Amino acid sequence: MNDDRRIIIFDTTLRDGEQSPGASMNQAEKLRIASQLEALGVDVIEAGFPAASDGDFEAVKAIANTLKRAQVAALCRASEADIRRGWDAIKDAAHPRIHTFIATSELHMKYKLQMEPSEVLKKAVESVKLAASFTDNVEFSAEDGSRSDRDFLCTVFESVIDAGATTINLPDTVGYAIPEEFGQLVKYVIENTSNIDKAVLSVHCHNDLGLATSNTLSAIKNGARQVEVTVNGIGERAGNTSLEEVVMSLKTRPNFFPQTTGINTTRIYPTSRLVSMITGILVQPNRAIVGANAFAHEAGIHQDGVLKNPMTYEIMKPETVGITKNSLVLGKHSGRHALNAHIQTMGYNLSDDELNVVFKKFKNLADKKKRIQDEDIEALINEGVLRSSEVFCLEYIHVLSGNTVFPTASIQLNINGRPVHGSTEGSGPIDAVYNIISKLTGTKSELLRFTISALTEGTDAQGEVTVRLKEDGITALGKGADPDIITAAALAYINGLNRLEYLKTHPPKEEALL
Repeated sequence: MNDDRRIIIFDTTLRDGEQSPGASMNQAEKLRIASQLEALGVDVIEAGFPAASDGDFEAVKAIANTLKRAQVAALCRASEADIRRGWDAIKDAAHPRIHTFIATSELHMKYKLQMEPSEVLKKAVESVKLAASFTDNVEFSAEDGSRSDRDFLCTVFESVIDAGATTINLPDTVGYAIPEEFGQLVKYVIENTSNIDKAVLSVHCHNDLGLATSNTLSAIKNGARQVEVTVNGIGERAGNTSLEEVVMSLKTRPNFFPQTTGINTTRIYPTSRLVSMITGILVQPNRAIVGANAFAHEAGIHQDGVLKNPMTYEIMKPETVGITKNSLVLGKHSGRHALNAHIQTMGYNLSDDELNVVFKKFKNLADKKKRIQDEDIEALINEGVLRSSEVFCLEYIHVLSGNTVFPTASIQLNINGRPVHGSTEGSGPIDAVYNIISKLTGTKSELLRFTISALTEGTDAQGEVTVRLKEDGITALGKGADPDIITAAALAYINGLNRLEYLKTHPPKEEALL
């Protein structure tokens, strides 16, 4: 099996990526991302951790019942209850995979599991045998593998392959490895696991030292055939290996990497934007591949070179990853068909009802802006389609502010179908808005972060506000966009409160570290 040069892309945005603080998603949001990942060409989608909560179980089940091409993986601890619960969630999938794991490092075995190595080995084998009784597509992960004894690691891998594992995963759980070291470990495992030809070797790297992509590429160079990644590199702590960085490294440097993937790279940027909008996690401007500055050139000598030949300073074309410079030349007299056609070129497929919502918002925006760009349309889709289940909705907002008056905000909300309104003052217009929203909703969240950015250039650009809220130990992100920045701030705050309400009834799941 090791002569195949195609790298299997295993995406864990919906599981490990969701463990980013405040990034919890509801079922509809997960389904939309899963469908986009399948269109992107991802081979395996880790849909979640079914044993963690009823909400996660239902989301994994819905994804399994929806996708047609991609494999759908359920993460399970090495326990009978987890594995049976995981199988119940994915058994109707077109291509189900059970992914089970247990820690193998001395540190984890001694202090976390409080088990002897022989007990861990037995547990791993028993779990894989049980999983294999349900499906022939079983993955086993050795948690904290990069800090495990090499020979014990090989013994575990050899035993679980004999028990029925078809994929074995070597995680750098805490982002401790160095590329040369990790590559050597991958090579050692391949050379010292006698039945390695019967399984695919996978790697799962974290970015605590900023080396996740480097470690993953080193692993590929030394024989790994599956890589576990997330869109935008999101994940707990410093995040995971970035899907876009690995895929484009292979595509851009075929002279160094003969391996290929099944990813449609022109869908990378739209997928990145979708994940950012749904999770509320901003993509930093200087991020490789998908950042706003990734293909921007300000230095005069760079601009001159790019105009003469783009390859002077661009090692890949922006169109390759789905970045276009086309503006939506539509106005208030444009029709639904033209808008829908453009939305489809951006990578979104909306239902008739969803299109009606976005079209109405588009018409309102067209009255305020002459030039509407893709970023504006994405914001409308986010506001009209991708929102969480709405408990609180903004009906209207009036704000009085200036250097000779007390800032005052008057707001009407719709709370579970019931209109409520009120007004109050604040130290500034946004403070006044947040004070009255908090009063009307009866919430007592703490504002941890408030960020403003412009979606496009120009004084009429939509402002995008991102907030991070915390209440009763639960953290949630909220986003809002509008040409009026105060309205955008209100929408972001309300979106964050809606996410908090969702999380109160769907508690954040227990973290599963790999």
